[in-house]
Amino acid sequence: MTRYRLFICVLLSFWASCSTTVMAQGGDQILDGIGETGLIARYIFDGNAKDWSRNNLHGKIQESQAKFVNDEQFGKVLSLPADAKAFVTLPGDALVGEESVSITGWIFLRSAQKGQIFFDFGKSANAHFFAEPIATDGGFQAEINNGAGAKYKANAPALEKDKWYHVAVVINIPSKSITTFVNGVQVSETKNVALNLDQIFDNKSGDKNVLYIGKSLTSETASLNAKLHDFRIYRIPLNDKQVARIYHNSLKEEKEEESGEEQAKDLPSFSKTSPQLYNQYLTSVSDISVTTGVGFLPRLPSYIKGVYKDGVQGPEVRVIWPAPTDNSQVLKTGQYTVTGIIPGTDLKPKALVKVIAAKEVATPQRKLEVFHLDQVSLNNDLDGNQTKFIENRDKFITTLATTDPDSFLYMFRNAFGQAQPTGAEPLGVWDTQETKLRGHATGHYLTAIAQAYASTGYDKTLQANFKEKMEYMVNTLYDLEQLSGKPKEAGGKSVSDPTEVPFGPGKTSYDSDLSPEGIRTDYWNWGKGFISAYPPDQFIMLENGATYGGQKTQIWAPYYTLHKILAGLMDVYEVSGNEKALETAKGMGDWVYARMKKLPTETLISMWNRYIAGEFGGMNEAMARLYRITKDPHYLEVAQLFDNIKVFYGDAKHSHGLAKNVDTFRGLHANQHIPQIMGALEMYRDSNTPEYYNVADNFWYKTVNDYMYTIGGVAGARNPANAECFISQPATIYENGFSSGGQNETCATYNMLKLTGDLFLYDQRAEYMDYYERGLYNHILASVAQDSPANTYHVPLRPGSVKQFGNAHMTGFTCCNGTAIESNTKFQNSIYFKSTDTNTLYVNLYVPSTLEWTEKKVTIVQTTDFPNEDFTRLTIKGNGKFDIKVRVPHWATKGFFVKINGKEEKVKAQPGSYLTLNRKWKDGDAIELRMPFQFHLESVMDQQNIASLFYGPILLAAQEPEPRKDWRKVTLDVKDISKSIQGNPKKLEFTIDGIVYKPFYESYGRHSVYLDVTLK
Repeated sequence: MTRYRLFICVLLSFWASCSTTVMAQGGDQILDGIGETGLIARYIFDGNAKDWSRNNLHGKIQESQAKFVNDEQFGKVLSLPADAKAFVTLPGDALVGEESVSITGWIFLRSAQKGQIFFDFGKSANAHFFAEPIATDGGFQAEINNGAGAKYKANAPALEKDKWYHVAVVINIPSKSITTFVNGVQVSETKNVALNLDQIFDNKSGDKNVLYIGKSLTSETASLNAKLHDFRIYRIPLNDKQVARIYHNSLKEEKEEESGEEQAKDLPSFSKTSPQLYNQYLTSVSDISVTTGVGFLPRLPSYIKGVYKDGVQGPEVRVIWPAPTDNSQVLKTGQYTVTGIIPGTDLKPKALVKVIAAKEVATPQRKLEVFHLDQVSLNNDLDGNQTKFIENRDKFITTLATTDPDSFLYMFRNAFGQAQPTGAEPLGVWDTQETKLRGHATGHYLTAIAQAYASTGYDKTLQANFKEKMEYMVNTLYDLEQLSGKPKEAGGKSVSDPTEVPFGPGKTSYDSDLSPEGIRTDYWNWGKGFISAYPPDQFIMLENGATYGGQKTQIWAPYYTLHKILAGLMDVYEVSGNEKALETAKGMGDWVYARMKKLPTETLISMWNRYIAGEFGGMNEAMARLYRITKDPHYLEVAQLFDNIKVFYGDAKHSHGLAKNVDTFRGLHANQHIPQIMGALEMYRDSNTPEYYNVADNFWYKTVNDYMYTIGGVAGARNPANAECFISQPATIYENGFSSGGQNETCATYNMLKLTGDLFLYDQRAEYMDYYERGLYNHILASVAQDSPANTYHVPLRPGSVKQFGNAHMTGFTCCNGTAIESNTKFQNSIYFKSTDTNTLYVNLYVPSTLEWTEKKVTIVQTTDFPNEDFTRLTIKGNGKFDIKVRVPHWATKGFFVKINGKEEKVKAQPGSYLTLNRKWKDGDAIELRMPFQFHLESVMDQQNIASLFYGPILLAAQEPEPRKDWRKVTLDVKDISKSIQGNPKKLEFTIDGIVYKPFYESYGRHSVYLDVTLK
């Protein structure tokens, strides 16, 4: 296979503050220096019209006389002969909801006839976007018709025949331009293009979009007589250097990489020496001292107190400290000084670090437990209206109830060579025939219907629907698993040992070929206990060094998929007691144990540090959980084999790593690693090994303080060039974040919330639930479409962004579509927690709800309009003596007021803490809490003037009237920013300079989450 058929793996190197080079993970994450999240589709045309991106937008060749021919320059290419009128169609879904678009591709014209069409994309003959290599006026032309009579053209010299040309057309909506490139060089630019892509593409459904290569949407034109190679569609406006790199990398063996300077130029730059926001009034900050044990890097505070001039009451000051990549500074007792920086100032606070002989510090025990989902129900608000929680929940519950389980079982039956039930239809997107991740949605589905079953006691018909679905799913998966490793026919041959799985029939190696003609279905050779939507080859290939990618010699995260299935089966078991669900999980656990226990440590380290290929979700969590359910020590043993040793401990000797507070995850794929950290905490629960707790605790602190965007998301790297990765250096979101491919993968926030809630069960720090509130309201609630359960993958946070929602009918799932059906069926799970001795109730979130505390024979009803009001009431039904701890949010700086049965209580409530209310409660007792909201700003750590506006816990997004490429500028009063803001707190709708600001969770059009703020 030639190099032109490969996704190109580019390893980006970057410098940490301590001058240590750190490498981003390898694999098919970056193609020509552009992260794969920016790529919509890629058609190499080397024997088929398959999409080589992970989006499975496969094309179709519409004429049998089109053929693939051998080409001297590119190997096998697609040939469209003129007399056959052949062309290629692409799925209309490829261009739904995009902000900008870039098209690139190689074309070899065999005719100089005018009017040939390279590609023509649009929703009608009046609203489309096309390129003519030799237009009627004799030149090369790209043209857009917006459907309302306006035309925009970009003209350049015509392409010559009998030569390969690389063509690129870039529509940059924020910059209002159309740019064309030929052979990596810009040849034309049209400016002042007043256009939105929804004028030429249907943004709700791909059904109305027509995408042709080699054919016009309008009148009959000259048929394209050409050869084609490597046609790509990007969702980002490529710059001149990116286009040039695509061109040059196609022609040279040595690949060019993207520089950090080049990546950063598409965002406005600011002086690094000019103080911004409150820092312009800052006069001094205090030095600090901290103590740490030998081997453990100190935890330095991200914020310290400052002194401001002119009577300004500024916030605590953000300090950016150096971020070592090992613990060499603390390997012996003594002391040393660390110097931090305060962006835009010459102030350099110092931290005196005292290193003492390491003492074993006790890690906390689990003090709290969660309530079952059927013990907490969501209520309407104080005015009787549905809350956003109920609104989003019902979108998902209603649609889940209409789903066909056979769609989620389709690829499992396919893998085992079993007949499909009449009328069964497969899922799309990442669960199609040849997708190596197929089956992942089934695991999410099992969890979602289990949660829906537990949560729908209010509607017995719905509950029965989900019960029936659970039983059908489990019965089918159980029956399929019973086939694995057993003779197909009595007396036939089989391989029961998971470690002895042979090559597929007629094959000489393991492969990931899932095509109808290439998939193996010899389940009797797969070992006892195996269950998946694909054969076992991918698991074995991972052990043998396979990387992530689309070829049959590459894989896509087999253990990630398995984790979803195992978690779903255990969720079904725990809500319904279905023994077959547990037996199926145990069977696969035994299969994994058999293979994993024989692998050397070096192999495990390699496996778990391979980009995407080694992504195992929370397999350590699942195996530890299976141990807790069954008490079989084999499952705890195999759970430990999923330790990511390099990230957790630095190396096999456990020299440093997260366990010793070293940041080992910078530049890595965020959602590949967050579930691993959750698994470490689960391992701590079951093994009581302090290192596991330290891994989880240190990771959470670093992530929230150094990698978090204001909505609660934690990924969106521009360096490395992958929106799904952590930035390359801590606390540099402006320098290295805000990827043009989007930020904040929604499933990463889903997992951060799970980790946060689990940590709180051990250590009741209010900062955990403050973060939980942030991510829940400002990302998870904000990730769902207005009129359907369609939801976001990446949430864009650049100026004038638009969210993209997908999977409205639950027929095709990405990872974030999968976690969405879980998130929106369990909103009630963290409102309340109870102490393990049942003597304390924690009230974490202010959500209208009813808690049935069965152990205490007490019901708690919370009535509120929060967050549209700063008030909530807790009414107790029943009697009992217990503590009620209520969260005093970090943003409640104007006070926190308590009344019990109408009487004002004298309390000392510290923002960012829990307040204890203790008495012998009587039936009818009412607790009233008021926490006045106020406006506040939250800045990007390394660029203080780029900030988000909050009202209490709610992020307010500017509702933008048109696309923009720069941050919206606002000027606010430095002593009271509310003086510059008008509006209605009850509706959470405000205006600044005539622009409306609404909660991000109510923003469905163009918006700006970050602003360029000046204080005066």
